[in-house]
Amino acid sequence: MSSSLYYVLFFSGAVVFSLAIYGLLLRFIRTLGVRNLDELNMVRWTSQTKPSLGGLGFYIMFLLSFTAIGLLPIEGVDLLNRKLMGIFAACTLGFFIGLADDTYNTRPMLKFLGQLGCAALLIAGGVYITISGIPVVNYLFTTMWVVGMMNSLNMLDNMDGITASVSASTLLGALVFTFAGAGEPAYTFVFYGILAALVGFLWYNWNPSSMYMGDTGSMFLGVFMATVAILLFWNNRDETSELVQIKQFLIPLMAFLLPITDTTTVFIRRIARGQSPFVGGKDHTTHQLAFLGVPDWGVSSIFSAVSLVGMGVGYWIYTQQDTWTYGQTIQVVIGYIVFFVLVQVVYQAGHRKHSAALAAENAQKDQTDASGS
Repeated sequence: MSSSLYYVLFFSGAVVFSLAIYGLLLRFIRTLGVRNLDELNMVRWTSQTKPSLGGLGFYIMFLLSFTAIGLLPIEGVDLLNRKLMGIFAACTLGFFIGLADDTYNTRPMLKFLGQLGCAALLIAGGVYITISGIPVVNYLFTTMWVVGMMNSLNMLDNMDGITASVSASTLLGALVFTFAGAGEPAYTFVFYGILAALVGFLWYNWNPSSMYMGDTGSMFLGVFMATVAILLFWNNRDETSELVQIKQFLIPLMAFLLPITDTTTVFIRRIARGQSPFVGGKDHTTHQLAFLGVPDWGVSSIFSAVSLVGMGVGYWIYTQQDTWTYGQTIQVVIGYIVFFVLVQVVYQAGHRKHSAALAAENAQKDQTDASGS
């Protein structure tokens, strides 16, 4: 049996299994991850309390994928190789970091130390970004990337279907890279397994949702998607040069177009307001689109579509590596700048409309209080 048929059969079965897992979890576990309701309502777009079951399903499918790697007779797959063990350890730690936060609301410093641990496990397993000929630089940059992605996807998890649909779109694009020969068969099974988990989760998380992924899900997805980027996107470079190459930054930028842009935008604006960028709030790009009248399902659809377009551009860059020119680099950079500016325009329009609505609401309230007195 060919490896392609194994992938198809595994993915089909994994989707069915994923739907069954979430259905069972939703039926029997109604309050997992429901804690600190006042704090959650400041971050969540809706004020309804729902169980945070997504991360449990992700991790179960992750374990199932590793089991499939060991059971299926595919040539060239070594379950106990160093990289796979590093990935398994890092993603497992990410899962437990999120689980602890959903359960105990851990301190930010402990969460940050755990994220550093995830990066360290990947590096120890030989999974790291090579941007120069200096190992320490590569390790530091890898750590920044892993911690950044874990926080970025965690921050993006603020509305039904957003983080899951963006991650699914990016992972779908990553599988296209594997068709072109990138990566290894063992990784591909894990990619299919998590994509199946995301598809099953979206069935229950699409607006109006019946469950959230919680920090358990976003922390796991953060380290997992950071790993996908390292394996398939980051290390496309000319190995004859030890200099930092701008080209290799472009594929990850396009693959994670929205998480990077949204996080950057929120960080800049919160710092400009004198607010900590690590404190949650309803000030993301998703919220601004909603303030402009886009329905929740529409916001998720827009984010999914933009992610797919970004992955398409990333794949085009990948296929042009042998003939890549500085002119093409400039084109992609200009394209991203235009996109970033467009996001700022939309953000400002949504913020302005929301501020006007709040002002009108407060004025009406003051008028009602005055007439009542």
